[in-house]
Amino acid sequence: MIPARRAVLKLLAAAPVAAQLGYAAPSFAATAAPGIAAPGIVKPLPPELFTVRGTNAETNFAALRSTGLHTPVDRFFVRNHTSTPVLDEKTWGLTVWGSGLRGAPVRFTYDQLRRLPSVTRTAAVECAGNGRSFYTSQQGDTVTGTAWTLGAVGVAHWRGVRLSDVLRRAGISRDAVDVMPRGLDDEYVTGGVNLGHVRRPLPVRKALDDVILAYEMNGEPLPYDHGFPVRVIVPSWIGIASVKWVGDIEVSAEPLYSPWNTDFYRLFGSGYPAEGSAPLTRQTIKSAFELAQGAVLTAGETHELTGRSWSGKAPVRRVEVSTDGGARWRRVQLRDAPRRDSWVRWSVPWRPREAGSVQLLARATDAAGNTQPERAVPNTQGYLFDAVVRHPVTVRTLTGG
Repeated sequence: MIPARRAVLKLLAAAPVAAQLGYAAPSFAATAAPGIAAPGIVKPLPPELFTVRGTNAETNFAALRSTGLHTPVDRFFVRNHTSTPVLDEKTWGLTVWGSGLRGAPVRFTYDQLRRLPSVTRTAAVECAGNGRSFYTSQQGDTVTGTAWTLGAVGVAHWRGVRLSDVLRRAGISRDAVDVMPRGLDDEYVTGGVNLGHVRRPLPVRKALDDVILAYEMNGEPLPYDHGFPVRVIVPSWIGIASVKWVGDIEVSAEPLYSPWNTDFYRLFGSGYPAEGSAPLTRQTIKSAFELAQGAVLTAGETHELTGRSWSGKAPVRRVEVSTDGGARWRRVQLRDAPRRDSWVRWSVPWRPREAGSVQLLARATDAAGNTQPERAVPNTQGYLFDAVVRHPVTVRTLTGG
């Protein structure tokens, strides 16, 4: 039985992790870059690359057109509940603790983690609410949350240590059932309620599978906004699972709960049970054009339409594009070998004949047989939008007629 919201909050308030571990999580003020457009984000956010949404920065998908498979750090989206902490790896440490260990808490320094055998992963990180705005703009559904279009996703080359190696060195027991990383950003307060530090449990089976504690991104130390000095990467799962700025990990012999797997990151609405769906895990399937919405193209010229498609459930194996609002579809050329936990880039030539308003559509099918539908099943918090997105452009003649 999932505890009710008030019961969870009461439980969390009664036993703060700082008291259990004998230390207080530090709070750091982010140092803003000149001209920064969002509070609490360190890196510059030029408008041609990002759209600022509160404490978050969404990648403008058209800015990915000239990039490779991996999203450059200067274009990688930022999802912050509060603000980016500026931490020092010399004083940072990771404490692993809880009833799911055979002994006392174990602390790892940054240098100790880096001395462990390293692994690399190419993996996407995507907010569960990516595409949320289309529930309203395309379907007329009322949802809550940040009005992302399709830019709350990025793919990077991550290097770090296996979480399984760290847990085994800490003495994980056979009784462990849940593992919960916790971030060192400020406590999150919403609606006058302090929900504490961002944290979300993982089943021990997933934690021991392909999860890593990453300290590098695209061959460089993690940037502040993306989790320096160490973050969790949970391939193919929704972004909230990949906790940034991780400071401690609870290993429990009992199921663990937080607001991020009870109140949030479940599906609520008329199509779901009153208590909501099971906590969300894998991401859904999506496609996006590397083209600004409302772009103006010239009739009688050949344009190369490019984009990316991805799925958290299986590698994308086919992408189709329609240039007439969905009446006809044709397959595109995939520019990457389909792979799990990543996206594929694609391209297709288009030579519009007449001027006017056009809706471009792209839909993907993955190796598990999932295809983007015409309509996404709505939920009140707007998670996991997977429908085909209608991308408006204007075609004009050379004379502007």
